[in-house]
Amino acid sequence: MHAYPHRYQVRISAEPESVARLTADGLPEFSSMPPPEFDGPGGYWSPETLLVAAVADCFLLSFRSIARASRFEWQELSADVQGLLERSDGVARFTRFETRARLVVPAGSDPTRAKMLMEKAEKICLISNSLSAARQLECEVIVAP
Repeated sequence: MHAYPHRYQVRISAEPESVARLTADGLPEFSSMPPPEFDGPGGYWSPETLLVAAVADCFLLSFRSIARASRFEWQELSADVQGLLERSDGVARFTRFETRARLVVPAGSDPTRAKMLMEKAEKICLISNSLSAARQLECEVIVAP
């Protein structure tokens, strides 16, 4: 890992009624629009879905790093992450992120250790740690036959 601080830069541009085009050096361009809940057309990533995706991605990548450092073998991790956007004190904000994770591990693995590593990944996720919303993690460990 590189020394802190790390800096991340994204560029965005749009015309009055067009999709927003997001770019960053070395990454593919993609488009964003408001979600249907904010009268957007749907079918595009939005700031809201991108934030929830960042929480999900950070959880998975944090787990991968912890499992590697712990020499813990696993086969597949999937997670459904839901962000709850509410109006609170006159402003709209995410108040809760719920992560339902499912980890498949090889036969002979310790399910208790697997769950502990998932919980640790959720606790060290820098995206979630940067947000003020409450967090909930539900873990399911499946031991492959």
